[in-house]
Amino acid sequence: MRNRKIVLWRHGQTAWNLERRFQGSTDIPLTEAGLDQARRAARLLAALRPDAILASDLQRTAATAAELAALTGLDVTHDEGLRETYAGDWQGLTHEEIVARYGDQYAAWKRGEPVRRGGGELETEVAERAAPVVERGAEKLPDDGTLVVVSHGGTIRTTIGRLIGLPSHTWEALGGLSNCSWSVLGETVRGWRLLEHNAGSLPEPVLGDDD
Repeated sequence: MRNRKIVLWRHGQTAWNLERRFQGSTDIPLTEAGLDQARRAARLLAALRPDAILASDLQRTAATAAELAALTGLDVTHDEGLRETYAGDWQGLTHEEIVARYGDQYAAWKRGEPVRRGGGELETEVAERAAPVVERGAEKLPDDGTLVVVSHGGTIRTTIGRLIGLPSHTWEALGGLSNCSWSVLGETVRGWRLLEHNAGSLPEPVLGDDD
């Protein structure tokens, strides 16, 4: 039996995370603290001896993935399918501004209803573009191989929900990931199982678009 693992690793801290500003697909760089988080987490993840690294092509994920690549000698394959949810008019707004301007839309999203936040993507559409990228990467692994996927909080949550077979209206039950924390999926005869969620080197508050 194959015994593959998928590590879904969120990028390090950005200035917009600190400001509680919705990033979505906006290309925001890491802060110096975010780079430090990536270096610290990469040392732990390198000990898992990953076989491959996939990453979103946005700079905050690319810079995070580069720290693990430097330690492992692996190349990083970038794929725009792993980008964060495009959220239209919400992008660049603070949490408070979103609630003030789009309160009904925000409340419906939190209830698990299909909502195009800011006129952007549905969560199911994010899963439909991201999950196949992860599945294709996992298929290339050896039987006991490990794939590290460097992505974004919302995209990771929807991808996990899709891969473990949860109905989309329940995906909110998967809590957000702290910067540079990760979740681990393991292979079973029935499919993928969630083995760890929001694991990391130090407990940090969740600062992101899906908090």
